[in-house]
Amino acid sequence: MKVVFFGTPEFAVGTLAALLNAKIDVVAVVTAPDKPAGRGQNMQPSAVKKFALENNLPILQPEKLKNQDFIHTLTSYQADLFIVVAFRMLPEMIWQMPKNGTFNVHASLLPQYRGAAPINWALINGENETGVTTFFLKHEIDTGNIIAQKAVNILPEDNFSSLYQKLMKEGAELAVATCELIKNNQVNATPQPLAISGNVPLKHAPKIFKDLGIVNWEKDALHHHNLIRGLFPQPGVSIILKNDAQQKSIAIKLLASYLADPLQQLPTRNFSVIEKQPALIFDDLPLVIKELQPAGKPKMSGKDFLNGIKLDEAWYWASA
Repeated sequence: MKVVFFGTPEFAVGTLAALLNAKIDVVAVVTAPDKPAGRGQNMQPSAVKKFALENNLPILQPEKLKNQDFIHTLTSYQADLFIVVAFRMLPEMIWQMPKNGTFNVHASLLPQYRGAAPINWALINGENETGVTTFFLKHEIDTGNIIAQKAVNILPEDNFSSLYQKLMKEGAELAVATCELIKNNQVNATPQPLAISGNVPLKHAPKIFKDLGIVNWEKDALHHHNLIRGLFPQPGVSIILKNDAQQKSIAIKLLASYLADPLQQLPTRNFSVIEKQPALIFDDLPLVIKELQPAGKPKMSGKDFLNGIKLDEAWYWASA
């Protein structure tokens, strides 16, 4: 069974590597065009392109997916199956091309968390479970018939980076298992339900923007704890620590936190020190910052940060 693989970021590399390890015949890889990056704005290949080059796989990088030269080349591979992981939306003329169809690996338990950022939003919403799904493509994004799913527990200590790694591994394994089902004509794909049992609403996973990571004092400590987990390391939760008396203002990215016990008496300002670490004081609970990154500096522990500033009662948090 000949396969063409579509993918761009590191998450997709996990699946491509697993396919090769399983001796699945990947005849070509389609990935995004090289893009300028870094201070020098030098052209950089995608993670998938780097891996494909290392493994001597043919690479296609179309600017436009309906380009006739690209379509002609793609057709020439006569692939039996297309596999998509973290790639842009495919035109129907492409996903209908192979005789066995095109399946996608999505990092959620569909129909929950359709969209571009399912890992982020599962953490932001404080979920205890997520997973991976393989499904056949259709017109509406992330709505095709489900082939297989695997649930994954979200641990209290998980953030985006750790959950990303777990889902990348599980997604890769599920993709290989899905290929075997297709190869052996054992697929029993089922339509996605219109709702979840128990009247649980469907939750979506739209693209993440930087302004999502701004502290909102009208929301509680748990909301911000989960926001820090879900936006680590990028774009992160941003805040400013100010001291008007010292004429200091420090832009900070919050990287790791925990919820502390309620204070018997709330400070008059929203800044406090708990267990030698900086804390944000919300109406319900203090949020202690274990790790942070001041602008222009490397990440550091909350304790090390406090050791580097002159502490007094005038410090307070301001929204970025």
